[in-house]
Amino acid sequence: MKIKRICVNCGSSPGLLKEYAQAASELGKLLAQNDIELVFGGADAGLMGKIADAVLNNGGKVTGVIPKKIADKVGHIGLTELRIVNSMHERKQTMFDLSDAFIALPGGIGTLEEIFEIMTWSQLGIHEKPFGLLNTSGYYDKLMEYLKYSVSQRFVREEHLSALAISDSPSDLLKQLYDYKSVKVDKWIDRNSK
Repeated sequence: MKIKRICVNCGSSPGLLKEYAQAASELGKLLAQNDIELVFGGADAGLMGKIADAVLNNGGKVTGVIPKKIADKVGHIGLTELRIVNSMHERKQTMFDLSDAFIALPGGIGTLEEIFEIMTWSQLGIHEKPFGLLNTSGYYDKLMEYLKYSVSQRFVREEHLSALAISDSPSDLLKQLYDYKSVKVDKWIDRNSK
């Protein structure tokens, strides 16, 4: 699969471990080296600022998308392009439209919401774009336990969970995204059960 732009969702905080920032920088450098443009939430803070700076410092292109309500507070200056939009909904739709694939680095509720929306849209057949988690220092281990539990409780199909790429290595995760095959199975489980 050809990937020209990857949307990266991640924390606007740096997190507790230095490894989170190191992985963000490593992924940013890798994107630039592979001529993949970064699409992200447009902030200069936390892991968001770290990955954007890494892409830019390695000669890559970065498009930020940020709501005007927070653009003056944390908008990253010096990007290839900064799009200021009216709402979070417009932000997510714009980032989706611009991107060929999606990666979530460690982050909080906003990061989870963004990657879950991408997963949901995949389940519903709205898109066939690859998506994955960069599992730095095991950050997403508990989430994966929960998702596997959801499969065991018949709320998520195994096929849909297996579509989620996951790795603690930026280069391995990128390879998984390149090798992605979309899932062609109905979202609903036991639809006619009572």
